[in-house]
Amino acid sequence: MSNTLSDTPAASFTKQQRLLTPAAFREVFDAPERKIHQSHLMAFVRANEHAQPRVGMAVTKRKVPTAVARNLIKRYVREEFRTKAFKMENKDIVFIVKKSTKDIDNKEIKNQIINIFKKIEKK
Repeated sequence: MSNTLSDTPAASFTKQQRLLTPAAFREVFDAPERKIHQSHLMAFVRANEHAQPRVGMAVTKRKVPTAVARNLIKRYVREEFRTKAFKMENKDIVFIVKKSTKDIDNKEIKNQIINIFKKIEKK
C-alpha cells in the first residue's frame, strides 16, 4: 500500500535555494532568459549552474510602504516556491514589485504569484 506523504519529496526552503549576494541578483537582472509580467509583480528568470532552482525578491519600500505588506509578499513567494521547487528546472528567479500594491487585496497578490510560477513551470 502506497503512502502519499512518502511519494512526494519533503518541501523545504533551504539557504541554498536563496539568491543571497548582489552579484547573484545582478546576473539575473542583466541577462534574464525570460521576464514574466503580471499587473503588479514581475519575475526575471535565468538558468543557473547550481543543482537546484533558487529564488530572490526585491520588494522595495517605495512600492510597498509597510513592512507587514512587504513580508507578506515575500512569505507568499517563498511558500509557492517551496511547494513547486522539486519539479522545477534549475533556474534563478527574482521577483520584483512593478507598482504599488495598495489597490489590490492579498488574494490577488497570491494569485499573481501563482500565475508566475505556472508560467515558469510551463516552459
